[in-house]
Amino acid sequence: MHLSGQILTPSGLVEGTLDFAERITGIAAHPAPRRYILPGFIDVHVHGGGGGDTMDGPEGVRTLARFHARHGTTTLLPTTITNPWERVLQALEGVRQVRAEGVTDGADILGAHLEGPFVSPQRLGAQPPNAILPDPERLEQVLALDVVRVVTLAPELEGALEAGVRFAKAGVRVSLGHTAGDYEQACTLIRRVQAVGGVAGATHLYNAMGGLQGRDPGPLGAVLASEECYAELILDLEHVHAGSFRAAYHAKGDRLLLITDAMRAAGMTEGESELGGQKVIVREGRALLENGTLAGSVLTLDRALRNAVSCGVPLAAASRMLSDTPARYLGLGDRGRLEAGLRADIVVFNAQLDLEEVWVAGRRIL
Repeated sequence: MHLSGQILTPSGLVEGTLDFAERITGIAAHPAPRRYILPGFIDVHVHGGGGGDTMDGPEGVRTLARFHARHGTTTLLPTTITNPWERVLQALEGVRQVRAEGVTDGADILGAHLEGPFVSPQRLGAQPPNAILPDPERLEQVLALDVVRVVTLAPELEGALEAGVRFAKAGVRVSLGHTAGDYEQACTLIRRVQAVGGVAGATHLYNAMGGLQGRDPGPLGAVLASEECYAELILDLEHVHAGSFRAAYHAKGDRLLLITDAMRAAGMTEGESELGGQKVIVREGRALLENGTLAGSVLTLDRALRNAVSCGVPLAAASRMLSDTPARYLGLGDRGRLEAGLRADIVVFNAQLDLEEVWVAGRRIL
C-alpha cells in the first residue's frame, strides 16, 4: 500500500510517499498532496466509548476499541474504575481475553490500565467509593493475570511504596494519582519506582491531585519537577485550561502524553449516561456526576490533536504527545513513529486537520 502527503518522520515532515504492508517498508521523497500522514495514536487511559465500557467485559472492550479506532487511536489500554474488587478482577480478565483474540476492526489492545481501587478516598474525583489498600494478596492476584500495563496508585496509602516497587519490578508503569498526599510522599514513590528500574508517571495531571503553591508544591509539583516522570493530560479543555496545558508542555517536554479518559458516552448523543455504576449527565461536551463533579471525558484523540495545535503547539510536537511519547512510556519499540520496520499504524489528516484515514498494522479501519 502507498500513502502520499506530508509524512511526519522522526526527523520532521517529509513530502512524499509512505510504503507499507503490515509494517512500514519505506519512505520516498517527492512532491505530494497537502495532507498529513502521522503515526497512529496510543491512548494509555480510556474507560469507554461508543456505548461500551471496560467494566462491561469483553464486548464492552471490543466496542470501545472499534469506536476509538475510528478517531485515530491504533493502540489503547482499556481502563478500569474503582469498583468492588471482584468486579475489577472480572474486568481485567475481560481485557485479557480481548487482547488474546484481537479486534480485527479496532485498536490493538496491549493490556489494561488499573485505575482504582488503590486510590485515596479523599481524592476519588468521579471514582465510586470502593477504594481499598494495595495489600500483597491483591497485588499478586492482579499480577497473576499478566494484563496490567499501568497502575494508578496514591502514594500516601498504607503499603503504596511496597506496591509501587512490586509493580515496577513486574514491568508495570506506576502512575501516581487520585491522591491527597504531599510533595514528599509523591517524590518518595517516584524515587522508589525508579530505583528498581521502573517507570513512573502521573494519572491525568492536575486532576484529583490538588494544585501547586509556592510553599506547598504537592504531588503536582513533584511530577513537574521530576525529569524522568511521565504525565498524562486530558486535553478536552474542560479538565485542564489551555494555559495549564502549555505550562505542563513546557515543564514536561517529551514526557507529556495526551489521553482521553473517555467514558462510554463518547460518541453518543448527549443526555444521561453511566460511569462505574454512577449516573452521568453529558451536556455541551461536559460529563458531570449528579453532584456536579466533572466525570470522565467524551474526548477522542483526533480532537486532542486539534486542541493541542489550537493552543499553539506545533503539529509535530502535538503528534509526539499522542504517539511517540506514550510508546516510550510503555516501552514499545515497534510503534509510535513512522519509519521502516515499524508497525504500519497510521493516521491521515487533511489540511484542516480533519481525520480521513486510519490504518492499524496495515489494515484500513477508516
